[in-house]
Amino acid sequence: MQTAPKKVINAWAMYDWANSAYSLVVVSALYPSYFIAIAPERVHLLGRSFDRSALASYMISFSFFVIAIISPILSSIADYKGNKKSFMKFFCYLGAAACVSLTFMTKETITFGIVSAILGAIGFAGSIVFYNSYLPDIAAEEDQDRISAKGFVLGYIGSVLLMVFCLTAIILNDNMHLGWGAWPVRLSFLAVGLWWAGFAQITFNRLPPSKASQQNPQHSIFINGFYELKKVWYQFRHHPIIKRFLVSFFFYNMGVQTVMYLAPYFASDELKMESSQLIITIVIIQLVAILGAVIFSRLSKITSNLFTLGVIIIIWIGICLSAYFIQTAMQFYALAFCVGMVMGGIQSMSRSTYSKLLPPTKDTASYFSFYDVCDKIGLVLGTLTFGYVGEFLGGMRNSVMALMVFFIIGGILLLFVNRLQTRVRKPGIAI
Repeated sequence: MQTAPKKVINAWAMYDWANSAYSLVVVSALYPSYFIAIAPERVHLLGRSFDRSALASYMISFSFFVIAIISPILSSIADYKGNKKSFMKFFCYLGAAACVSLTFMTKETITFGIVSAILGAIGFAGSIVFYNSYLPDIAAEEDQDRISAKGFVLGYIGSVLLMVFCLTAIILNDNMHLGWGAWPVRLSFLAVGLWWAGFAQITFNRLPPSKASQQNPQHSIFINGFYELKKVWYQFRHHPIIKRFLVSFFFYNMGVQTVMYLAPYFASDELKMESSQLIITIVIIQLVAILGAVIFSRLSKITSNLFTLGVIIIIWIGICLSAYFIQTAMQFYALAFCVGMVMGGIQSMSRSTYSKLLPPTKDTASYFSFYDVCDKIGLVLGTLTFGYVGEFLGGMRNSVMALMVFFIIGGILLLFVNRLQTRVRKPGIAI
């Protein structure tokens, strides 16, 4: 197939610009610091007392467990009905509305804030399933690395712009003693919801509708997705490179996603960093990630996707080892620089590598549903492990070492992918 016109490509990439504000401003920066500021050290919920940082980990685990369960159902419907965009819209608006509702989170409404955060994560993750599945529909294989990286770069730029705006309001309130209390933070949640839903209109207006499958489902459309996942897994027997890559991705992605969501809680509990320091750290990661995504995209052209992923995983292992020993905010800033360099690169490379490996098919949503289920289940297990080890086995430094084990396993498995790929190559594609 040919790559879609530039207008369509830019519209697709703009969804990264729209939703990455949620990932940065809400998930990585303001929600963790705000939650830690207003929540007691022990939070009573569902008849049990939770450590607040462990509870944050469990919240994320639950959110993505829900998505892992429902995404096969939705992807099946999207493939057969040709309505990827409709589902993408639904989850986009769900996530944006949840961000708006966080405006009303206070010390007295902690439970309400937790529910809103869970719905926001479900909206974000659900829309990404269908967003990712559009990539092979609009981009030729030789262009997918570049276009995938473009989306991540736009996402980092857009989210940093909104973060700077929100951060300016927060700093002005604190330094000039304006007396606004927590309203700058709470209104930042509102701004994210409006930004997300507003800029997504560019994507929804220009992205072409997906094509319905020519095959009729063999089972009920509500359970057919699980049969599709089973069918996709069986089809991987004829594509062992994809199968091995997904197993490797499953393990190293456990570490990546857990770091992305829980690093602020680590910095707050283990290093006692203040909210302003946490926000500075997140901004460092986002700015450097722009450069990292571009650098590793170019490295993949010079070498290969698998070699580039191997280099990134080795850096991640070093990051986890360093995190165990760091003691100061300056050391954490340096580590944040390294995290930023590899964060965007590993996400972009993983998405485009999987897209390149796919066999010719029109049912891309089912294949990307399988990819996203691996992503979400890995995140569930990663965050559960992080929370459990931190709560019961000696603190979050030990949790970081558990993540390092995931990276090591993923890296070793990637070596087997590379060995098989040297013997069985997809014609015309450098992977």
